[in-house]
Amino acid sequence: MAKKTIADIDVANKRVFMRVDFNVPLDDQLNITDDRRIEMAVPSIKSVLDRGGSLVLASHLGRPKGEAKPELGLAPAAKRLGELLGIDVSIAADTVGPDAQAKAAGLEAGQVLLLENLRFNPGEKSGDAEFAGALAAMADVYCNNAFGTCHRTDASMVGVPAAMEGKPRVVGMLVAKEIQYLADTISSPTRPFLAILGGAKVSDKINVIKNLIGICDKILIGGAMAYTFSLAQGGSVGGSLVEPDKVDLAKELLAAGGDKLMLPVDTRIADKPSSDAEISVVENGKIPDGFEGFDIGPETAKLYAAEIASAKTVVWNGPMGMFEVKPFDEGTNEVAKAIAAATAGGATSIIGGGDSAAAVEQMGLAEKVSHVSTGGGASLAMLEGKDFAAVNLLDEA
Repeated sequence: MAKKTIADIDVANKRVFMRVDFNVPLDDQLNITDDRRIEMAVPSIKSVLDRGGSLVLASHLGRPKGEAKPELGLAPAAKRLGELLGIDVSIAADTVGPDAQAKAAGLEAGQVLLLENLRFNPGEKSGDAEFAGALAAMADVYCNNAFGTCHRTDASMVGVPAAMEGKPRVVGMLVAKEIQYLADTISSPTRPFLAILGGAKVSDKINVIKNLIGICDKILIGGAMAYTFSLAQGGSVGGSLVEPDKVDLAKELLAAGGDKLMLPVDTRIADKPSSDAEISVVENGKIPDGFEGFDIGPETAKLYAAEIASAKTVVWNGPMGMFEVKPFDEGTNEVAKAIAAATAGGATSIIGGGDSAAAVEQMGLAEKVSHVSTGGGASLAMLEGKDFAAVNLLDEA
């Protein structure tokens, strides 16, 4: 899956259209509360600027559904990027309208333009060819540096590189790193290869589990989806979050996984999802009425930590419980610490975005694992073994 990167291309006196992922959280005053996605884009941006190129940056923010919504404008992202780069980053008032066209045409070497939110134009989500063509006409080089949307077929992801056939079409450093870890590592892992899957629903992870059963040596199950598996084994789950319509599917996955699938042996339960709840630990499958499972239990955490310690490649997607509320964060924390320790011992560890990424960030362990993905949905799709049109279109290395 090796692709040419922006570093492989001569960008001197050229305009680069770079699709970035500036879909960052904003508070009520439109202040960015987590700028990690902007920071992660900086190395690729600087690579272009340092070599005499200019940039037309494009991103979406939120779900404006084809309408211009001021609260979802990209001005805060332009301001923050300018601070990180130490230069003025101009922002267009539109996506492909007169202001965007004029500002893109007037770019000089070393300058950066950020287009307004792509999703303000309905052509972005629909993959409209005319909209894609107008974006493509702004630049000489296409660079995909937005892993978080690589699994989508939006105009900026697929239509623009298609329209720029014959011109350089490459990945940014961020996407190159994601491919290196999520695609290349998984396709030829150092063994034992261990996957840890959590989260609320079996239905969210069906295809991941099916794909990984044929690849992994062990798959550890946690989170609320463990209760659907427990139900499939005839266990009592009390008021726990389950998917009764997925019980037959859980049985199929258990049969297909055999000894590879590990389920919790104990569960931390409570009468409500609160720190002041009545909390206890019970054997898995023995949750009484009036109680819910909110985390894997301490014995499970020990068993999982031992499995992680013996692994050489670890992929983690989904928390082990309701980690936002203490003490239901204990299982997730123990797993995160075990992954960090395994990494220190030489294992390759990949955290698959979303809540898992939030958990390692929250614990201050993000720098102690091999890779934290910037794309929850995209990393999940890659773990499912899905084809990415947005990547396939780009130039081979």
